[in-house]
Amino acid sequence: MSAERTGSEAAAVPSQRTSGTAPSAPAGQPERERVSAFASLSRVMLVAFVRDKSAVFFVLLFPLMFLLLFGTLLKGATSPHAKVVQVGSVQVLDAVQGDGRAELEKVLAITRSDDEAGSLEKVRKGDVDALIKQGPDGRVELRFSAADQVRAGAVQGIVNSVVQQANQAATGKPPAFTLDAARVEDESLKPIQFLTPGLLGWAVATGAVFSASLTLVTWRRKMVLRRLRLAPVSAGAIVSSRIAVSVLTALAQTAIFLAVATTPFFGLKLTGNWWLIIPLVICATIAFMSIGLLAGAVAKTEEAANGISQIIVLPMSFLSGSFFPTDDMPGWLKAISEAMPLRHLVTASQSVLSRGGGVTDALPTMGGMLLFAAVITAIAWRFFRWDDA
Repeated sequence: MSAERTGSEAAAVPSQRTSGTAPSAPAGQPERERVSAFASLSRVMLVAFVRDKSAVFFVLLFPLMFLLLFGTLLKGATSPHAKVVQVGSVQVLDAVQGDGRAELEKVLAITRSDDEAGSLEKVRKGDVDALIKQGPDGRVELRFSAADQVRAGAVQGIVNSVVQQANQAATGKPPAFTLDAARVEDESLKPIQFLTPGLLGWAVATGAVFSASLTLVTWRRKMVLRRLRLAPVSAGAIVSSRIAVSVLTALAQTAIFLAVATTPFFGLKLTGNWWLIIPLVICATIAFMSIGLLAGAVAKTEEAANGISQIIVLPMSFLSGSFFPTDDMPGWLKAISEAMPLRHLVTASQSVLSRGGGVTDALPTMGGMLLFAAVITAIAWRFFRWDDA
């Protein structure tokens, strides 16, 4: 009986093949296969990354060493030239003329404005260091940012000296002017708020660019791309799994940086919208991966991919404010800096992490980075090849 059934089943198979009708796949099977391929590729890439000790060190631990080094040694590093907004008429400043004015302008860059609220917002965002206005009864009101404690102290000392000189000019009379100085942020803020967003942006950029470029070149040289092309795996699953692993790595970097920076030793105080750093990092990772894809598409060897990535990442890091402020850069360098995605990531990260910025500060940056990623990926696709042939 079973022999007869086996024979009939065997006969049925050729019958189906000759009729040209293939058995229909169960409903939902293609979707399950795509999800399974994505999960399998992601797991393989993640395991390969974790097992590569040098990759773990340079992606996760090496940037953290910079945070520890700069956070410990360069807390007071700053430029002595402070930017101050003068709102309205301030008698003690307007009275300084001639050589005294020239000396004052060597340490203070004073600009005039009638918009007190807008100027105060610039102080909060770090665009300027302090606001000065004259209140009633000869009171000189100074509102400063304590993000950089050394510069804040310098501004207070300079303005206090000017006030004292004005008082000495009124010898024999009660002090004509008094200084009312107050910081615009919470007293607990520390200079680490400059270092953390900048170094975090550099770490995310470095990890995304190098992982994408070196992975692409290595897979092409070892024929992995050719095998994947012939395998029943879609290109979308390959790309999305690589993006998923890179994003997961970048979020791990972010968690480590914030965990270290918010310790009592460094004292970073996160604002209420700090969580916006998560979508910012995700969009930034995609943007910097597109740069890595372009480098990997052009390069033929791992050494060439590493060199191209270094040429891109290092200048971008120094010109984007990751390591030091860009206030004193020449105008043409600032223009170049504005064209770099890392500059906008660092600025937006500073805003949402420690300056009280919200969605309006992060959303334009995220949109710009995704647009940047689309353009660079399209260019990379033009040079992409599955093998070295």
